[in-house]
Amino acid sequence: MNRTSAVRLATAVLLAAGTATALSVPAIAAPAAPQGATAADTESYPAELLQAVQRDLGLNAEQMTARLASDARAGEVESAARSAVGSAYAGSWINAATGKTVVAVADPAKADAARAAGADAKYVAFSHQQLTGTKTAIDAMAAPKSVTGWRVDEQTNSVVVEVNRLQRDAAADAFLAEAAKLSPAVRVVEVDQTPTTLYDTRGGDAYYIGGTSRCSIGFAVSGGFVSAGHCGRVGATTTGFNRVSQGTFAGSSFPGNDYSWVRTNSNWTSRPWVNRYNGTNVTITGSSEAAVGAAICRSGSTTGWHCGTVSAKNQTVNYSQGTVYGLTRTNVCAEPGDSGGSWVAGSNYSQAQGVTSGGSGNCSSGGTTYFQPVNEILSAYGLSLTRG
Repeated sequence: MNRTSAVRLATAVLLAAGTATALSVPAIAAPAAPQGATAADTESYPAELLQAVQRDLGLNAEQMTARLASDARAGEVESAARSAVGSAYAGSWINAATGKTVVAVADPAKADAARAAGADAKYVAFSHQQLTGTKTAIDAMAAPKSVTGWRVDEQTNSVVVEVNRLQRDAAADAFLAEAAKLSPAVRVVEVDQTPTTLYDTRGGDAYYIGGTSRCSIGFAVSGGFVSAGHCGRVGATTTGFNRVSQGTFAGSSFPGNDYSWVRTNSNWTSRPWVNRYNGTNVTITGSSEAAVGAAICRSGSTTGWHCGTVSAKNQTVNYSQGTVYGLTRTNVCAEPGDSGGSWVAGSNYSQAQGVTSGGSGNCSSGGTTYFQPVNEILSAYGLSLTRG
């Protein structure tokens, strides 16, 4: 093994044909359109965009065509109107009811220039330059965590500062008072939630257990991901590849079985992907079981992407911590930290097979690796595989 810091969770000796074979779990590693467009014009838009607009905005095909054409035209109108009104420009937006571009002006004498450029004009008190200047001043202030953000809101001609109503305290009030002194354009809005950064749950990526060991994600499921049971017990907390808080083991079985599932928090979004470790992902569309002799590949956070064939099914493996039943044997290599990682087969590697359990050897000299079939895990916990 070329990684001396690797932690082998289980070792055992199997006697086969009178030969002693060392078996280990190479699983856990130490932390390391122009205006007037027709339906035909939608052919120039990506299919994904058209589908998303119809789905998320509740538009039919005709409305979608009009909306995309209007949006494209808005950029041209805004640019022309902004140039025409100069320093009086105070922002722009699309009127949801009419689809027309509205340009705010801080000088009523400039309204006609905005209209001549094709926009509706609205007179307001503060110019865009004044609003952005106020925001820039707020950017330089040290904000408490309960103040969740601030922005220029062109439609209300204000600088909106948001504060979490449930966390608002003396520090927040002091910050808001200082911000209000900068300009009468400052407006405070209370919100109920605090934004967090978001990350993708993807098969093959690393995750850390209790800050002391590392495993690999198997497959994203609704609400989290599946992995190996020996990676963590129920209640153990995890962080992601980036050491951001990720979730908690909601289920775990080892020995006997070697599977688990982690319920992730709102920082993480389940994706139907497995990391191929070459800058691309494979997309999971199902979990049809591959036959003995079929080509199979796996992904893990220590050694990346490796392939081989299925050697046997329903293998019993006698680890030092206890016996595990029903594993699938392969001639693919793996090393510590790869445990829990994804196994895929079929067309375009689209069929989920299982999660890495253990084995012998390494990816320098070759080896034997076993995985826990994924369909058993899904059935045991009533989980749904995230599919593309």
